[in-house]
Amino acid sequence: MMMQSEDMSLLTDLYELTMAQSYFQEGHNDLAAFSLFIRKYPPHRGFFVACGLQDVLRYLEGLRFTPGAVDRLHHTGIFSHDFLEYLKKLRFTGGVRAIPEGRLFFVDEPVLEVTAPIIEAQIVETFIINQMNLQCLITSKAARCVHAARGRNVIDFSLRRTQGMDAGMKVARASYVAGFNATSNVLAGITYGIPLSGTMAHSYISSYEHEIDAFRAFARSFPERCILLIETYDAITGVQKAVEVAREMAAQGRRLRGVRIDSGDLLTLGRKVREILDKAGFYDVQIVGSGGLDEFDLEELSKEDAPYDAYGVGTKMGVSGDAPWTDMAYKLVRYGERPVLKLSTGKVSLPDAKQVFRFTEAGQMHHDVIALHDEIIDGGEPLLERVMADGKALSPLPKVSEIRDRFLDEFARFPDCYKAIYNPDTYPVEVSPGLKSLRDKIERHVVAAELEPVRWRQELDES
Repeated sequence: MMMQSEDMSLLTDLYELTMAQSYFQEGHNDLAAFSLFIRKYPPHRGFFVACGLQDVLRYLEGLRFTPGAVDRLHHTGIFSHDFLEYLKKLRFTGGVRAIPEGRLFFVDEPVLEVTAPIIEAQIVETFIINQMNLQCLITSKAARCVHAARGRNVIDFSLRRTQGMDAGMKVARASYVAGFNATSNVLAGITYGIPLSGTMAHSYISSYEHEIDAFRAFARSFPERCILLIETYDAITGVQKAVEVAREMAAQGRRLRGVRIDSGDLLTLGRKVREILDKAGFYDVQIVGSGGLDEFDLEELSKEDAPYDAYGVGTKMGVSGDAPWTDMAYKLVRYGERPVLKLSTGKVSLPDAKQVFRFTEAGQMHHDVIALHDEIIDGGEPLLERVMADGKALSPLPKVSEIRDRFLDEFARFPDCYKAIYNPDTYPVEVSPGLKSLRDKIERHVVAAELEPVRWRQELDES
């Protein structure tokens, strides 16, 4: 049987549902709080950008197990009849607090917190991580590309190499939030209101017997937005033919908009191509560079003041090639009236619902403080906002352009030492006195209640 879009409730890990059945059968369904955060930075990363919240809110509002979904679960033979009947009526009734999309966040800071009966809050874990992990990761990668380009336009060329259709759409949106100027993804452009950009492929050139015939044909079809791909055979002879077409267009009152170089030594070729265009008097013809680029390449080209007006960035950004995953976690931090934490080696978590306060000096971001949700930290801006209550979003979702403006404003106030492409400084994030005290108190209790008896038995056995 074909899956229906309304069966998104099944897009979860099995253990979410097995835990949920046990919770249900034990009557263990008090209000719970979960924090979503990233434990550590990938190499050369020093920040993350919040992204993906809108997909989470839409999913939570629409969460339901349809009769078809329940029937599929029944046929697995895993779940009890009473639990499946319960699922038929389940809706998300909880609340969400989150750092708004487009804002920066850092290691250990909760980018999102869910508070709901534990069955509801548990079942939604997988989807939330799936969406937030990808979109925060890509937005952060794209922001680094924009920073490395040093004011030159950057265009998303990633669709054909992203990991599936959903990722292709989310990458276009995330990269635009991070300051990309356009996308080649037509559906994403129309869906999200992102400017579209694209030129031609090498197949277009080679389908004609002569390269210049391909150039002329494309110029006739797109006289107002003609950008010619010039290195199918050789970039230097290609740009010379582009100059000839540019002269023909100028005689008709048209203007060649640009040329694109997609392979080879982009720095050397870019300089030679710029020289040829300028000598011919076509100072306003732009050069677009592409071909396996990401922020590391753009950083080197920018250092050499390469004569590019724009870059097409695809595969490495779209899959975050240097860091294709983050250690994002969704951890229980409170159950009922009891704050909890995790002490596993390398995966220690901070207890209880939290707030993040941001401090600025002279208009620049200075440091953050992670605090308890009800702490007041004078002088700091609280970042986590209440965005959902009783299973409903509290305000209309902002446009992608508004989220982009929010990011660009904050990123401009983020010191360059933390944006560095290689080995950035670590942005200061502190833990408040109240949160430290609670963490130490709970850790002492856990050690005394859970670990010391085990250690005592081990010592007895060894003796």
